[in-house]
Amino acid sequence: MRILRFFSAFCVLVLAGCLAPVTEKPVAEKGPRVATTYDRISGWAESDPRPGFDVFMKSCRSLARRDGWRDVCESAKWVDSENRTEVLRFFHEYFTPYRLQTPDGESSGLITGYYVPNLNGSREPSERFSWPLYGVPDDLLVIDLREVYPALGDYRLRGRLEGRRVVPYLTRGKIDGEEQPLQGNELLWVDDPVELFFLHIQGSGRIQFEDGSAAMVNYADQNGHPYRSIGKLLLDRGEMTRHQMSMQNIRAWARDNPDKTRDLLDENPSYIFFRELDTADGNPPGAMGLPLTPGYSLAVDPRYVPLGAPVFLDTRWPGEERPLQRLMGAQDTGGAIKGAVRGDFYWGVGEEAGSYAGRMKQQGALWLLLPREPEKQSPPTGEG
Repeated sequence: MRILRFFSAFCVLVLAGCLAPVTEKPVAEKGPRVATTYDRISGWAESDPRPGFDVFMKSCRSLARRDGWRDVCESAKWVDSENRTEVLRFFHEYFTPYRLQTPDGESSGLITGYYVPNLNGSREPSERFSWPLYGVPDDLLVIDLREVYPALGDYRLRGRLEGRRVVPYLTRGKIDGEEQPLQGNELLWVDDPVELFFLHIQGSGRIQFEDGSAAMVNYADQNGHPYRSIGKLLLDRGEMTRHQMSMQNIRAWARDNPDKTRDLLDENPSYIFFRELDTADGNPPGAMGLPLTPGYSLAVDPRYVPLGAPVFLDTRWPGEERPLQRLMGAQDTGGAIKGAVRGDFYWGVGEEAGSYAGRMKQQGALWLLLPREPEKQSPPTGEG
C-alpha cells in the first residue's frame, strides 16, 4: 500500500492533472461523438473512398483481431476495391458515421501535418556531425498504473530513480546540455540541431550518410514531459506573426538568430528517443505498427478515435481555399494530438511532403466511422 500511495502522490504532484478522468463519454449529443448520416458529411458524396478503403484494409491486419471489427474486416475482403460504387455500398451498409465535436459542441478543430524529413548524418561523431540521436536510456522508468487507476487508460508515467525516489526524467535542456548525461547511448549523429528538433516533432526521419546509404529512425519512447510549441513562443514574443508562422519560417528564424536558438529549443522540455528500423525505404510505421500511407494516414487522439478506424476529413489544402476532403485511416498518434476534433495529416517522405506539412495548420471537421451492430446493418442510402 505504501508503494501505491507513493505512485499516486507522484502522479498528482509531479505530473499535475494526470489523474483526471480520460474515459470516453457515451455517444450522445453532448459527448465527443454524435451519430449522423452520410448525406450530412460535407464532401462525402463528391469524394473517392477507394484510397481510404485500401488504407482500411491495411488496418484490418490489426483490427481483425478485435471484437466488433472482425466481421466487418472479413466482409471487406469481398469488396471490389476498384469499384467506387461497391466501396461506397460497403461503408454505407457496415458503418455508422459519427460527427466528432469538442466539449463545447464545436465540430471544427485544428488539423496539422507531419512528414518524414531527410537529415544529413553519420554513424560516428565528428566536428560536422555533433548532434546525437539517442536510443531509449536504460534508466528511463515507464510506470503503468492502469490496474490501480483504470481511468488512466493507456497513460504511462515516465521518470528515473534518484536514490529511492522516482523523479521526473531529464528535460531537453538537461539532455542536450554540456554534461551530456546520456553519452554512450547515441544511435547516430546529425549536422543540424534545428533539423534534429523537427525530427523530434515528426517522430520519424531518414538519415542520409555521405557514402550514399541511409537509415530510417522512428519514435521509440519519450521522456514524459509535455510538448511545448516553439511556434507559439515565437508568436507570443512577437518574433513573427500568425500569418508568417510555418515550419519553413521557423527554420529561417533559427538561421538568422543562432544566439537565441538553443534557448528557444530548450523551452520545449519534451524529448524523443529513437530506434533504427530495418529498412531506409518506404514509409515508417505508425502507432499501429503498420506502414503509414502518404495523404491517407491520420494521427488522432486514441481516447476518442480508435486506432485503425476510418475517418473522413473535411479541411483545405495548406495555404489554399481548395477543399481537401477524403476518407483516411486513423493509424497514428502524437504527443500534441489531443482532443476529439484534432488530426495530424501524414504527407510522406522528403522535401515536397515537408513543404505541405510545414504550411498545414488550419481548421477542419472529422467524422468517425464505426461498425454497425450486426442486427443494425442496413442497405446503403444515397449513391451506391
